[in-house]
Amino acid sequence: MKKMILTTASILAMAGAAFAAEVEGVVSSYDPATKMIMLESGETFIVADGVEVGALQPGGKVSITHDDGTMNATAVDTVE
Repeated sequence: MKKMILTTASILAMAGAAFAAEVEGVVSSYDPATKMIMLESGETFIVADGVEVGALQPGGKVSITHDDGTMNATAVDTVE
């Protein structure tokens, strides 16, 4: 029984990870009104409600975790 519970928990953990992706890049622009971040690569992300972005500045490096396929940013961290 314990093996089955651990196996089920492992499968669920892997399934959750399959729906998220992470991108690093340089901020081209950030519009707080629309919550849109554009990277120099041309990728755009919409920051989800409740996600803190800090003071994003053009030229700053960021790491963005987003929902795979939707480009909704679920976490935004600055990279030193």
